[in-house]
Amino acid sequence: MQLIPFLSDDQVRAIRREFGSPVFVYDQKTLERQARAVLNFPHAFGLTARYAMKACPTRAVIRVLTDAGLHIDASSGYEAWRAMLAGVPAEHIQITAQQAPHDLKALVEKGVLFNACSIAQIHAFGRLFPGRSLSIRVNPGLGSGHSNRTNVGGPSASFGIWHEYLEEALAAGRQHNLRIDRVHTHIGSGTDPEVWHRVALMSLEICARVPEATVLSLGGGYKVGRVEGEQTTDLQTIGRQMKDAVEAFAARHGRKLHIEVEPGTYLVANACALIATAIDVVDTGKAGYRFIKVDTGMTEILRPSLYGAQHPIEVVPAEPQQRGRAEYLVAGHCCESGDVLTPAPGNPEGLQPRLLTETCIGDAVVIGGAGAYCSSMAAKNYNSFPEAAEVMILATGKVELIRRRQTLEQVVCNEVMPAFPTDAGRRG
Repeated sequence: MQLIPFLSDDQVRAIRREFGSPVFVYDQKTLERQARAVLNFPHAFGLTARYAMKACPTRAVIRVLTDAGLHIDASSGYEAWRAMLAGVPAEHIQITAQQAPHDLKALVEKGVLFNACSIAQIHAFGRLFPGRSLSIRVNPGLGSGHSNRTNVGGPSASFGIWHEYLEEALAAGRQHNLRIDRVHTHIGSGTDPEVWHRVALMSLEICARVPEATVLSLGGGYKVGRVEGEQTTDLQTIGRQMKDAVEAFAARHGRKLHIEVEPGTYLVANACALIATAIDVVDTGKAGYRFIKVDTGMTEILRPSLYGAQHPIEVVPAEPQQRGRAEYLVAGHCCESGDVLTPAPGNPEGLQPRLLTETCIGDAVVIGGAGAYCSSMAAKNYNSFPEAAEVMILATGKVELIRRRQTLEQVVCNEVMPAFPTDAGRRG
């Protein structure tokens, strides 16, 4: 397959026969290659690379990446517990969350690190652990992203402590005798190295105002291109810039900062594809469009409907044969007009047909770039569709199931039926 290099047409057919569709297919070799690239991020005085597990929290994926040497960035207390269930040591996990965990005390006592994202969270931590060390997340005032919805820095983002309130945050720490020795910033998922460098310099300026800070975590900004024309962040370029800036900081302030990075998308996006099936092929007349309807959609991949995000798509005929090509829109299986997998770039309201292999009912339709914010961020169980299965192509070439397909019984297992009064009882 041209657009999804770790899969061949024959593998697509074999995986679909064995595991059905839709099915996510991860590739261990690609995951490990991306992990090596992140761990080679240039640094001056030490590096910790964390996997932002919200991108894809499937246990087998976490295990491959942490076995490669990555630590974990968790976005909730539940993610932290989930990482521990996958075998990650508690001390290798840091929580950076909009909502402070209700069981923060238990998590920190286990050894999990906490990154306070607001002044209220500083007070919450300080009341539980006066005199301890703490990390704080600061919004530096600038962000980056392929759309406003992926930009988590700047005045339109609620993430982190606004940089103008840093002194108030430090005062809150002093109130509880906390040692604020780690600073975290996050700008979003853009690829512009100049924006990234500017935010990195702003983050160093923030560190200069936090006298005990010895660790700077630079979250975000590590985008990968999923389709032709999209840029991929050059980690070596931005890393070298950062290394020079950290060395200059050390010369100026006498502090050798340990750097942390926490990519998610960069590690897993192109290490997974979703194999679906064409369930219908229809058109809307001469002035309209040709549609391929598939047995997946926003229940597995929400990004196109949410962001107008682009994913590579290839059609694999059910039996090997040569066919021509034609333009199609690809529509999901949900009863929802927005469930379209071929929106206009960056515009979920628009449509953009793709030139694909001429498609028949029963063909496989493979959607690439499905490793990040797909399985983890889908509209699961909408229209009561069960959660898709997931498999991994191991380094040996063997394909193993890593998540069973959900059953309808599992979809409804937490529902409780109250004891409704009978008609006779209501009349009485």
